[in-house]
Parts: sequence; structure tokens; C-alpha cells
Amino acid sequence: MGQDRRENLGIVSTDHQTLSLSSTSNRNLLGEVMAVNNVSSRKKVAIEAATLLYDGVEKEYKQAKLKAAKTFGLHYMPTNFEVAMEVDRIAEEREGPNREKRLVQMRKEALRIMRLLKKYDPILVGSVWRGSIHHDSDIDIIVHHEEPKEVVGTLQQTDLKIARTERVSVTKKGKKKSSFHIHAESPTKEQVEIIVHSPEEACLTSKCEIYGDEITGLHPQDLEEVLKETPDKRFLPS
Repeated sequence: MGQDRRENLGIVSTDHQTLSLSSTSNRNLLGEVMAVNNVSSRKKVAIEAATLLYDGVEKEYKQAKLKAAKTFGLHYMPTNFEVAMEVDRIAEEREGPNREKRLVQMRKEALRIMRLLKKYDPILVGSVWRGSIHHDSDIDIIVHHEEPKEVVGTLQQTDLKIARTERVSVTKKGKKKSSFHIHAESPTKEQVEIIVHSPEEACLTSKCEIYGDEITGLHPQDLEEVLKETPDKRFLPS
């Protein structure tokens, strides 16, 4: 039957079956089938994007999703949260029990570093805070001080090896914001990124672009409690 003829009769083809639109029940069924196809396509793109991120082919979620959608010729775009959950699943499958052990080790190392930076009001953020680390994760710590060079000087007196520093600028909602980043390596060979914010930003909150919740992080005393009570605790939105 020709396509024009089929449309005139109110018949629609899907990947699974042919439905008549002449009844309410069939229209509802068609909607359900299309919804399932939509979810399936989003899942497909999310898994591919997560694989690209985990393997290090892409660094940014947006680019990973665009490349994944293009690979399958699809236009359904998953959320960053959906992709993050797939990255988490892949990490769990590939890294097994060692992943949990490394998380605890990274948290202990983070606490040690935060104690060295105690006067700068350090906060643990990122995947080590979340508990969602994978093989390529680093330790992310935010500190607060007007002079980034002083923070660098303090670190130079520790056992951390500074690799490089950089000033990073981003524009969000028309507002430009900059921060100073210090990239270092710990004696345990963990990569550490220390982000220097101004003291005025200490009381500000920001929304996580991946999980969609508020970035609270862990102060040293909070991290110490976590390590005592539930060292592998996860901080992910439900």
C-alpha cells in the first residue's frame, strides 16, 4: 500500500507494528510505542556518550552527546544526569572492587591535602566527593583566598608536586567568572586540582551542571566523619 494511501486511511507504521489511528485505544498505544522508542534512543545515545567520556575520547558532556547522537543518526539527546549514570555503571563494571578501595584512598589523600590548606577554607568537590570516581578521576579541592600566588607558595612547601597553573574564565548567564587552577600530583601519584576562589564566593552556592543539584562538597571535618563512619558513601541526587 502506498504511503499517501496509508496516511489517508489513518494507518501509521512503527518499527514494531502497524497501527490504525481510527480508535482512541490505538492512538494511545501508538503514543506508548513512540515513547518507548524515544526512551530507547535516549538510552542508546547516553551509553555511547558515556563510553566516549570514560575512554577519554571526549572531555565534555555536550560534545560526547553530540558525537554519540551523530553516530546513530538520532536526534534524541539524553540529559547530563543520564549520561553520568551510564559512566558510573561502566566504571563499576570495568573496575570492580578496586574502584571502592581507590575511592577511600583518594578521600584519605584529599583529607591530608585539605589539612595542609586549612587556612584557605578547603572544600572537597567533584567525583571524589560524589563517590563516582573512575580510572581517570582526580581530586578536586576548592580553596578561598585573594592571592592565588600565596596558595601556590604554601603548596610548594608541601610534598605535592605542582605541574602547572592556569586561570580559567567561563561565562554563565551573561556573567563572566574566572578562577585560578593549580594542577599537582600527590606522593600517591593521584592527580590533584586545586581551584582558588575569592573569599566572597565562600558563601555562594552553585548548581551542578551534571547532576542538577547544589554543589555542597565536604569540609575537612565532614570528610573526616565520612571516613570514620561510611568511607565509601555516595553523594548523588536520588
